[in-house]
Amino acid sequence: MSEPVDCVYNRIATLRADRGVTRRELAEALAVHYQTVGYLERGEYSPSLHLALQIARYFDVPLEFVFSLDPFTPLGSEGR
Repeated sequence: MSEPVDCVYNRIATLRADRGVTRRELAEALAVHYQTVGYLERGEYSPSLHLALQIARYFDVPLEFVFSLDPFTPLGSEGR
């Protein structure tokens, strides 16, 4: 079965785990409900452009490092 056309992949859960940030902490910083963070991480919800930019800013990474229209390769395996 193919992925939906409007699927947006993300690394939010990975970034949170790497930095020791809880869903509630991220949600508070972004002024959203903590369940919204869970929906984003599971791909059940695609963020607005504004929210996507806020998330990238929070983690201090480029937008395309957090979000993609294609599945990500696991971090650390890009150069292999």
